[in-house]
Amino acid sequence: MLIPKKVPYIYIISKIRFDLLYVLAVGVIVHLLTRSFYTYLPDMPLSIPMFMGTAISILLSFKMSQSYDRWWEARKVWGAIVNDSRSFTIQLQTFIDGSFSPLIRKMAFRQIAWCYVLGNSLRGLSPLEKMDEFIEKDELKHLSTHTNKALAIQQLNAQELKKLKEIGEIDSFTHIHINSTISRLIDHMGMAERINNTFFPVTYKMFLHMSIYLFVIILSISLRHVSFIFEIPLLVVISSVFFLLEKAASHLQDPFENKPNDTPVTAIARTIEVNIKQLLGEEKVPAPIKPEGFYIL
Repeated sequence: MLIPKKVPYIYIISKIRFDLLYVLAVGVIVHLLTRSFYTYLPDMPLSIPMFMGTAISILLSFKMSQSYDRWWEARKVWGAIVNDSRSFTIQLQTFIDGSFSPLIRKMAFRQIAWCYVLGNSLRGLSPLEKMDEFIEKDELKHLSTHTNKALAIQQLNAQELKKLKEIGEIDSFTHIHINSTISRLIDHMGMAERINNTFFPVTYKMFLHMSIYLFVIILSISLRHVSFIFEIPLLVVISSVFFLLEKAASHLQDPFENKPNDTPVTAIARTIEVNIKQLLGEEKVPAPIKPEGFYIL
């Protein structure tokens, strides 16, 4: 996630450098062709590229709006995961007798692992990497056989609750109350997976790019009376605005791609780890993840 800090211009330009090179090439080619076939081309009024530029702006506004909705929904999902992870730990400490503190710690540590595993899974990274700090070796071996590791972790905690109910340590009301928190966590996981697995139509991006290039061609024909040294920079500057907006929208539409614009799932998971370990009274509590320059992952 980008933080309130100046984003380097080199980072911004690097995202559209190839598009600008294409615009530069198209502009030069169209300029040379219009000069060569000047007598065969009708006058192209500026109102035509202006109309097309307005249409492109509307399309970009729609994509930006939809992309931001996806990004914001992902952020709300992880905000709910933070709240329910804290609630889950406090419920364990409140409803289960203190003599079961090792079990409480074990289940709370599983919840920490669940947050990291879910984040890594969404980003396409190795889910169980460095999870031996939170989960026992035999359980890690068991989890490795599951396709959805995060779901399997919640299954382990649900089974622990079932055992506590069977031995009479917790009553039915308590069991339902804590189990409902686990159900909400699974719901949050499902919503995050839905966002991650639902792709924005690729044809929309292709149509936008084709429209921008067509806009550049038409604008270049309309500016054929303008000097070459002014025409080409003007084409590049105007098209760069469209490409930057499109690129920003494309980054927001996929909030779990492990990029600077993403939802900071790793930083959120570390916050949950800090909170839970402090609730448990652990001595070794890690520091929150710091931003890497102008963003935090």
